[in-house]
Amino acid sequence: MTECFPDVDQVKYEGPDSKDPLSFKYYDPERSIGGKTMEEHLRFSVAYWHTFTHDGSDPFGSGTMRRPWNDIADPMERAEARVDAAFEFMEKLRIPYFCFHDRDIAPRGDSLAETNENFDAIVDRMQTKMAETDIDLLWGTAQLFLEPKYAHGAATAPNADVFAHAAAQVKQAMDVTNRLGGENFVFWGGREGYKTLLNTDMDLELTNMGRFLRMAADYADDIGFDGQLLIEPKPKEPTKHQYDFDAAAVLAFLRDHGLDDRFNLNLEANHATLAGHTFQHELRYARINDALGSIDANQGDKLLGWDTDQFPTDVYATTLAMYEILENGGLEPGGLNFDAKLRRESFEPVDLFHGHIAGMDAFARGLEVAHEIRSTGEFADVLEDRYESYQTGIGTDITEGRTDLESLASYALENEDINVRSGRQERLKALLNSYILES
Repeated sequence: MTECFPDVDQVKYEGPDSKDPLSFKYYDPERSIGGKTMEEHLRFSVAYWHTFTHDGSDPFGSGTMRRPWNDIADPMERAEARVDAAFEFMEKLRIPYFCFHDRDIAPRGDSLAETNENFDAIVDRMQTKMAETDIDLLWGTAQLFLEPKYAHGAATAPNADVFAHAAAQVKQAMDVTNRLGGENFVFWGGREGYKTLLNTDMDLELTNMGRFLRMAADYADDIGFDGQLLIEPKPKEPTKHQYDFDAAAVLAFLRDHGLDDRFNLNLEANHATLAGHTFQHELRYARINDALGSIDANQGDKLLGWDTDQFPTDVYATTLAMYEILENGGLEPGGLNFDAKLRRESFEPVDLFHGHIAGMDAFARGLEVAHEIRSTGEFADVLEDRYESYQTGIGTDITEGRTDLESLASYALENEDINVRSGRQERLKALLNSYILES
């Protein structure tokens, strides 16, 4: 197949003053910040599904995307051309990783065995391209939500045959991820939940989901997969009540089933919005519980109540996200995967570059600002000052476990002079503005 993006050269860093829309204004992969290059900090990844298979359709309109590789009639030849297009795109974008859903790589066959054969054949081509380009696999996953058999879920389906097929699909996807040297494997339970409790055995479904994940973790050990196992929380859409609602719900589930030592979290910004949280909230919750594994980098539209998967352009959000990532000591072996799709109206192939450049620059600028904030220590000082009462006296007794309700009641009776100080939220937001808006 000829070039899919003949009008685009390799995208280069040209700085904030550049007028070239196909250049990086902030993302300089070789620039060192805090002892790591930007490339090492950010570990950007292209999402194979949205970028190379999404056709731009929505519930109210047919596909709009112009993709030369999708004009090929034969399904296997089309899948091969898509691989070539993907690696051309990633090379020109200078992006080091990609992620995949199994069913987006190769066409389904008439049986599970034929589907696996198709998958393996396209992966052969993908493996060759990886060797030629030094582009690596950040993570793989199994798509356990699109096919009709998964209408009621996969691991939580009421039909044991569906559970078995889901297990077979995960096995194959894990085998391929391991074969390609993937650094992580993700579980996203898009339909692991329920619509009504009138026909739901919640206890059995949750127990089965725990059994499923335990089998997957054991299989990872069996095949020598030493990558990180990740669960991606999402609160709704398509399932009304999803069991993996948010970071807190997933961590509680993992602890309940004795799996918290095997799985970390892959957090998505748009999913945080749907859960009624900020992205920083979800990252902070995972971080303080030593469970921050990887990130799906996108943003949602707060005026719309569904998962819009837009490219991240909000520098305030990317700054606060990068602050949590730096506080976490980085994301490796996770990364920043652009689980984002172009708007239906942005249908030309070059728009794929515009979307990714915008997201990469937004996170690069967020990294710059977050590093500066941490270097000055102003916000860390605010926290230390606000909680200073826990550093001495009764506060130290509380944090070191030397108190009970009776002793605290006695203390309170003799200490009526309580000094409650302002939280200074507006001052802190203005301070954050000063960092972000600084040229």
